Amino acid sequence: MIYFDNSASTFIKPKEVISATLSGLTKYSANPGRSGHKLSVNAATKIETIRQKVADFVNAENIVFTQNCTDALNLAIQGTYKPSGHIICTSNDHNASVRPIFELQKKFGIEVSIVEPKDSELLTLDDILPFVKKNTYLICVNHISNVNGDIAKINKIGDYCKKNNILFLVDGAQSIGHIKIDMQKDNIDMLAIAPHKALYSPQGIGALAFNSNVKIKPIRYGGTGTESENVYQPNEGIERFESGTIATPNILGLGAGIDFVEQNFDKIKEKIEDLTAYLLFELSNIENVKVYTHPNNLFGVIGFNIKDYGSTEVSQTLSDKFDICTRGGLHCAGLKHKQLGTLTQGIVRVSLSYFNTYSECQKLVRAIKYLASKK
Repeated sequence: MIYFDNSASTFIKPKEVISATLSGLTKYSANPGRSGHKLSVNAATKIETIRQKVADFVNAENIVFTQNCTDALNLAIQGTYKPSGHIICTSNDHNASVRPIFELQKKFGIEVSIVEPKDSELLTLDDILPFVKKNTYLICVNHISNVNGDIAKINKIGDYCKKNNILFLVDGAQSIGHIKIDMQKDNIDMLAIAPHKALYSPQGIGALAFNSNVKIKPIRYGGTGTESENVYQPNEGIERFESGTIATPNILGLGAGIDFVEQNFDKIKEKIEDLTAYLLFELSNIENVKVYTHPNNLFGVIGFNIKDYGSTEVSQTLSDKFDICTRGGLHCAGLKHKQLGTLTQGIVRVSLSYFNTYSECQKLVRAIKYLASKK
């Protein structure tokens, strides 16, 4: 089986991640922060070590562990809601941010604007500026599109937000691990992280990184291990956002995933860029194949279609006939498909990881050539 669905979740995990996750089930499986005994304290200490590791990785002031990246985006969007406010999002955005935003519109009547990039390669500040209003309080941007790898120039957008007292939220699900992000230099207020993608970590854990200037209200309530005499959620401390037992084994896996990416970042980046460039060149030169990924966007996300075949049909054929895993359909990103004109057909997506090989890419190209040649 050849696995090219790494934008959904990396399939092959480094041995270090597997080992660290296992240690969470054997050595650190006591409930962290809920008891005073040694095993609970050891687990809590380990969690805090990894919390700092994540903070250092993206240069953040605060890290909240969440159920997944979608949970992190919900916390960022719902937790900063302002009555009578205005939010800007983009056509590149995943439903993980779009749906919470439009839920606020439905419930509370906030204004929402959707920005479409004018350029086929980049989303820029110039795309966003015409939509800014006096009551704009949040700009939400998907750093890299999970559909076709389009990228946003977050630094200039963040600088504008900082100067104009607008919160800047970045969905880093597809970029963390591929691109080095510095929240202070890039002027990012909130960053949502999906560890199970390019950080090669387990599923079932996410993180929201945010700076101290951001005032977030909890959106889930329950046991925090603190102020247990109080029937209301605590007003201070990271634990007010982490009600319930957190996923210790997955957090330990995340810590090992960050170590793996930091130690191998240049090799990972070079390999994924090389394989992406190869596939873009080859697919673009196959008759009856339309590629939706710009040749400059070498982040391991490649979208294409064959003739007018349904994308799910193509993806299923690649699986059944060639033992190749891709993804067809709308990728939980309807706004992007509306922009690309592929709401009906969808898009076949190939997404790479460090563990893919040139030989696997060659086999994919041969399979696509065969399918494209069929009448």
